[in-house]
Amino acid sequence: MGTLVGCSENSSKKNEEVVKPTSTEISQNTEKIKKEDGMVWIPGGEFKMGTDEKDAYPAEKPAVKRKVSGFWMDETEVTNAQFKKFIDETGYITIAEQKPEWEEMKKQLPPDTPKPDESLLQAGSMVFIPPTDPVDTRDISQWWKWVTGANWKHPEGPNSNLEGRWDHPVVHIAYDDAVAYAKWAGKRLPTEAEWEFAAKGGLIDKRYAWGSELRPSGKFMANTFQGNFPNGNKGEDGYMGTAPVKNFPPNNFGLYDIIGNVWEMTDDWFDAIKFQRLAGNASVLDSNMNQCYNPSNPFAKERVIKGGSFLCSDNYCVNYRPSARQGHAYDSGTSNVGFRCVKDAPQRTVSMK
Repeated sequence: MGTLVGCSENSSKKNEEVVKPTSTEISQNTEKIKKEDGMVWIPGGEFKMGTDEKDAYPAEKPAVKRKVSGFWMDETEVTNAQFKKFIDETGYITIAEQKPEWEEMKKQLPPDTPKPDESLLQAGSMVFIPPTDPVDTRDISQWWKWVTGANWKHPEGPNSNLEGRWDHPVVHIAYDDAVAYAKWAGKRLPTEAEWEFAAKGGLIDKRYAWGSELRPSGKFMANTFQGNFPNGNKGEDGYMGTAPVKNFPPNNFGLYDIIGNVWEMTDDWFDAIKFQRLAGNASVLDSNMNQCYNPSNPFAKERVIKGGSFLCSDNYCVNYRPSARQGHAYDSGTSNVGFRCVKDAPQRTVSMK
């Protein structure tokens, strides 16, 4: 199996339980969409999580039955304007704005990794910088670069700003940053099951959040990458990077940009064979054991991200689907990862009269 890293199971698993496979499926939700304070109501139900599609990635297989209770979910990804309000009211400083601590960094690196020069340990974040020519797509260093001074306020580095992008999703956010925002807002991050249930919008066995075709009648349904990744973005959907929220149609539950634009963080640790374990095809991790498992990155501590981003393309990263899932380092952000929050339904008081 590979080395399991030190990620304890401290994630909130609210509203989620394993359901034994049955022949039933949830039917498409026909209730009128309920909205409140920028959130939409997601009715609970049983659904098929993951996929058995031949062309899906191994981490998504096999499909398993899950059940979630109803909850409220932000209708959009958290925007720069919303995040700024949080910063202005709390004075919070994001992880990307702080100098990296070597003692923490080396916990996710192979033993005996030498400490980098102190001049390299500067506040910053990972930025997508497209190469000018075709490159070997097995080498992500061809387009991902560490940029000193890149953070939520300066997405491409210290010389960039948010002018004209206040309604774009906030990026360069680490897991702890998202949790801090969620607590301030009286919310929390969604579990992976909640997120996928919401993204599917009640549809059954559909490849995309809106149906079976990527572009029904030629219409762009999400902000993704058109052209040869990573150097040939044609921008046919109108955007070369992030897009303002609500620029593409919502899904059946009224959620905008649930696919594409930016990846979205969940509260779950990443386990590359989670669904195999749930299906009984691999050993189940004990609650006292480590919960992160990624054989391609055995020392990482990763949270699950969902939905794909503006960098997902049909020739490289076909992750613009509800079942798609990847691991993302919990202690850092990038220019294509954001988040949205959820909130539990209030408990109702039952009169005994």
